[in-house]
Formats: sequence, C-alpha cells, structure tokens
Amino acid sequence: MQLPDKVTGLFLVGVGIAAAYGGSLLPPVPGQQIGPEVFPMVVGIGLAICGALIALGVGHRFEEEAEADLAAHSDQPAPPERRSKAAIGLKVLLPPALLLFYVVAVDRLGFVPTGAAMVLATALALGARPKLAIPLALVTPVGVHLVFYKLLRVPLPDGLLPMPW
Repeated sequence: MQLPDKVTGLFLVGVGIAAAYGGSLLPPVPGQQIGPEVFPMVVGIGLAICGALIALGVGHRFEEEAEADLAAHSDQPAPPERRSKAAIGLKVLLPPALLLFYVVAVDRLGFVPTGAAMVLATALALGARPKLAIPLALVTPVGVHLVFYKLLRVPLPDGLLPMPW
C-alpha cells in the first residue's frame, strides 16, 4: 500500500507541529540560554517544513526525471521487486522494535553499543551493504555521543563502553 505524497506530507506537518508544540511546553533551565525546549522545537519546525514541501510536491519532477534517465540508460528492464508481506511487515515493525530495544538495553549496554546495534539493523534493513553499514554503525553512535555530551551537555548511559571524554 502506498500513500499519496499529500497524505504523508500533511502527516509529517502534523507530527512536526506536535513536536514543536510539545517542545515549547518544556520548562527552561535557569541560567542557560538554550534549554531543553530548543531541540524538539527545531526538529519539529524542520519536520513541518519538510512535510509541507512533500505535500506540495516540491522535487517530485526531479524524481521522475531521474527515473526516466535511468530507464533510458539501462539495457535491460528493471527486475520487479519481490517483497513478501512478511518482509514488508518486518520493516514496518523495525522502528518500534528498535525503540523498545533502546529502552530495554541502553542502561545495561550503554549508549554506544546500543546505538551501534540500532544503526546496523536500520542500515541493513534499508538495503545497505555490510561494507558500508558496519563502519557507519561504529562511527555514528560515537559522534552522536560526542554531540550530546560536549555540545548539549546531556549525559548518556556509559554501560559497557564508557567514552573517554
């Protein structure tokens, strides 16, 4: 089942507005210019803008041109995608399963190993080759941990692999 771009775009606008509104309700931290409300508001506003662009069809022409260009340069027809309903169902369940995994595992394993497992699972599920997925899974959680710890000053669980900073 595929939803039209207007439906998914408007859904993202709604989620973005809800995230920005929820972020605006967070109390400020005394003595800090940037509090906990900034991150959800920035993400929510960005999500709402992207959703509006999707709903308006911005960039859709480029996708059609790229597909036509690919078809013109291809010698053989593209093989039909063969995805079973079970495979599609598993991909749909991946985000909530990863969130549950994070909640259960992050305190025991720590942020970096939990994040690495999540990035690896997501990359492989989206079709990345292991040659790319494994380095991405090793580097990304360390970078995210560094941003949260040094820039945002939000401590993340150390678990089995504490970071040196």
